[in-house]
Amino acid sequence: MHILVTNDDGPPSNQSSPYIHSFVKTLQSAGHIVSVILPHQQRSWISKAHFASQVVKPTYFRPGTLHQDDGTTHTKPRRLRSSNNSNPSSSNQGKSQDGEEDEEWVLVNSTPATAAQLGLFHFFQDRGPVDLVVSGPNYGRNTTSLFSLSSGTIGGAMEAAVCRTRAIALSYAFFSRDHDPKIIAGASRMSVKLIEHLMARWDEGVDLYSVNVPLVQGVEGKKVMYTYALQNYWKSGSSFTEVDAADADDDTEEEKDPEEMEMEIREREEAGGRQGGGGEEEGEGGKRRTRHKHRHFKWTPHFADVYHSVETSEPGNDGWAVKEGLV
Repeated sequence: MHILVTNDDGPPSNQSSPYIHSFVKTLQSAGHIVSVILPHQQRSWISKAHFASQVVKPTYFRPGTLHQDDGTTHTKPRRLRSSNNSNPSSSNQGKSQDGEEDEEWVLVNSTPATAAQLGLFHFFQDRGPVDLVVSGPNYGRNTTSLFSLSSGTIGGAMEAAVCRTRAIALSYAFFSRDHDPKIIAGASRMSVKLIEHLMARWDEGVDLYSVNVPLVQGVEGKKVMYTYALQNYWKSGSSFTEVDAADADDDTEEEKDPEEMEMEIREREEAGGRQGGGGEEEGEGGKRRTRHKHRHFKWTPHFADVYHSVETSEPGNDGWAVKEGLV
């Protein structure tokens, strides 16, 4: 099976994308043809967006050692001398000029949805038609409507689905930031089993499956459930916190490492209080008019709303299943 893999967390990184390399290697070990195209950096919370008018520029990533941040990125693809390998199942098609194995992933300066499009129509054509697009594994669960509708991981899978290609959004629900390689390996094996099971029994009315795998010991023995997505809402008001414009540095904020920003979001607990929205003054004729207060805003969603909705929901939904340690 030819599987195209994308994600919204970018290339392997113990800080922000700790699962992708293990998952790809497990797919390869199962005998699948694996083609990988990813955003070149963290692109979480972006859903199925494309950057309009942007010229997308690829770079080329050569994976290093599993669970070590020693992969390398290059501006040009590796040149091949020739290929006598008739079985491209490991995505190592031939040797490079220096004789090394030719595993090379594509990175794009864009979104998961764009990566999926380019992977389907502009790269990997020599490997035959893509049978399935897997977007993930996401760094964190994608359960309930609040997470799912914002997810770049699900957005990448949605893009494949609207291109009439079967798609699976894969997410790993972690309960600790101690990323044990053995637990990750177990989740990878479980993921491959689920993917093969779904492909063999694909419902004709389905375009996309969203799969959540809990990162727990013994996950391969956990019960697997089909669920519905819990409909939930932001209950705590604005998902943005005001930042004093006088103290903010526009350039510093805009240039901040997306991985650092994502980690801040994941680690942030319930956001603090809200500030006022401006003021009024009396104008001509005694009419009141609003004067806008100049402020900056930082996205600080109240994840407690999501977790509370799961805690108070009836059994059977996706959030409940992950909370119970089920797949």
